Amino acid sequence: MDIQTLDYFIIFGFFAIVLFIGIYVSKKSGKSSSEYFLSGRTMPWWLLGLSMVATTFSTDTPNLVTDLVRTNGVSGNWGWWCFLVTGMLTVFVYAKLWRKSNVKTDLEFYELRYGGKAASFLRKFRAIYLGVLFNVITMASVTLAAIKIGGVMLGLEPWQTVVAAGAITVVFSALGGFKGVVYSDFLLFFVAMAGAIGAAYYLVNLPEVGGIQAVIENENVKDKMSILPDFSDKKALITMLIIPLAVQWWSSWYPGGEPGGGGYIAQRMLAAKNENHAIGATFFFNIMHYALRPWPWIVVALASLVVFPDIASISAAFPNVPADKLGHDLAYSAMLTKLPSGLLGVVLASLVAAYMSTISTQLNWGSSYIVFDFYKQQINPNASEKQMVAVGRISTAVLMVLSAFLALALQNAMGVFNLLLSFGAGTGLIFILRWFWWRINAWSEITAMFSSGILAILLETTSLKDILFNPETGVFPDWGELPFIMVVTSIIWLAATFLTQPESKDVLRSFYKKIQPGGPGWAKIIEEAEVDNVEIVKGDEKWSVPAGISAMLLGVVLIYSIMFATGYWIYGETNLAMILTGVAAISGFLLIRAWNKMKDNIL
Repeated sequence: MDIQTLDYFIIFGFFAIVLFIGIYVSKKSGKSSSEYFLSGRTMPWWLLGLSMVATTFSTDTPNLVTDLVRTNGVSGNWGWWCFLVTGMLTVFVYAKLWRKSNVKTDLEFYELRYGGKAASFLRKFRAIYLGVLFNVITMASVTLAAIKIGGVMLGLEPWQTVVAAGAITVVFSALGGFKGVVYSDFLLFFVAMAGAIGAAYYLVNLPEVGGIQAVIENENVKDKMSILPDFSDKKALITMLIIPLAVQWWSSWYPGGEPGGGGYIAQRMLAAKNENHAIGATFFFNIMHYALRPWPWIVVALASLVVFPDIASISAAFPNVPADKLGHDLAYSAMLTKLPSGLLGVVLASLVAAYMSTISTQLNWGSSYIVFDFYKQQINPNASEKQMVAVGRISTAVLMVLSAFLALALQNAMGVFNLLLSFGAGTGLIFILRWFWWRINAWSEITAMFSSGILAILLETTSLKDILFNPETGVFPDWGELPFIMVVTSIIWLAATFLTQPESKDVLRSFYKKIQPGGPGWAKIIEEAEVDNVEIVKGDEKWSVPAGISAMLLGVVLIYSIMFATGYWIYGETNLAMILTGVAAISGFLLIRAWNKMKDNIL
């Protein structure tokens, strides 16, 4: 690639600004653990919303989308589009509950909702399980994408990319804490969007591509265009649409798409000024994440099929890329090498922005688990604020090093995506119901977590997968792996729930009094409290979940309509685009009315 002085000026100028932000806020961020991990709970909705979007930008996301489009067509994206339903449920049902809880991390919730040694174990174990294991896998996937970008666009060896990108990010993250992450995310979002849109526009109009119409008419692209899978292809319909919409969105735990909210999404809701700002932040995030952002990546992925129709053509164009790093996801980086000076600098800066935003969030979130839910709980209950901040900064560096080593061993982003889905399959329903059904206890979550993880490992490391899901000789259809794990895990955790003792009355009453979740799932606890003359219900507020679900459905229609209308406008299918735009306008109007009934003024 011919990187000019202007490109370097843009890239290093961006680095300088981000590091300045980290240094500027470091003194205030280091005052206390609450400042370091939650910025004193003073953040406005718009800043938190932009931060969530910037975090999910990531360097591996365009690579994943490219892999999905080139392998399964545009409809392959339903594997992550389905999580919009989860996101809308978080907006209209769970955001206010999380903010009411006033916990420092979503894992602290365990000792609010459950009691005894099981709750303590669950909190500490998941601090390591999620904060270290899952977090390191996620960051390694993001770093793998950076390795591929560095190899294709800059000719860097994998270790060189890891050292360069990791060192700058870990210094910035350790210094600035959560406030530094969120402030820089504001800048990162606009840089990343400018890079993605600018790259899509330029690349689709390359002479060898010939414009969007030429892309649409190209033989390599024609069968990849559809937003919905081919309904005549039963397997494609089931795997790419039915399972994601019927099962995956509520049954699987996935970072950033947790049923009921959780992880770094919960961290931002907990950092909001109040419940209204938490709701506004998550709604803004879902609009930006699903409705406005996917199409620049999809357009580049489709155009890449014209220039690089297969993996062999990518390998021929970039012979220095190691064989174990070759894959369809590499096509995105390959296309970016064709950008001109200036725009190339913006796009490289945008990729750096995407990387830094995601990794800095994962580092801060993961270290918050280690500090609050493991170190303070298990090692040093009397830790001072200064000690907790110090441990947070050390754990930030350790997490970065672990993820860097793992990234060097990985091959492609889609494999990691599928593995994480398998690990979390069957656990999602617990995260949805635990707020509204008193009978769920700590053992429900413990058994679900272990059973889904063990099943996922067995299917990946033994012949069990071939016995059960072999297309020719398997007991079940080859698309049945995720539903199988979900069903088995659900049976196990439901059995564990009824075979173990429920949480104590004191724990359940304390939780209800603080959160006021409402609903028939708590009727028994309310009735028993009334008999004992214990007041746990505050006021006479109606149960808001039915109205929240109505708003959720309208929100899903609104955002899908915008997203698909955008696609059809790009495709030049004007009639469909106009119909969907009208549906978006109507659903948006109805959503505003429904929202106003729930809250006088959300924002």
